[in-house]
Amino acid sequence: MAEANEIGLSEEEQSKDEFFRQIAELAEAMLARHGKDFSMGAFVLAARWIAENRITVPDPSNGAKSGG
Repeated sequence: MAEANEIGLSEEEQSKDEFFRQIAELAEAMLARHGKDFSMGAFVLAARWIAENRITVPDPSNGAKSGG
């Protein structure tokens, strides 16, 4: 992530960049192992769960909570 900092990205932008890198790596692994339909379906399902607040989000002040 040093290269991201060298081009003047903020801490938040660097964090987002790292998540995009992780998503790309996961997508590549899913495609290689299970194909395009499974990979797209899994990401669409994850997006739907996020939209419906069905993902548990850690709350640093008191453990985990549901929703956003």
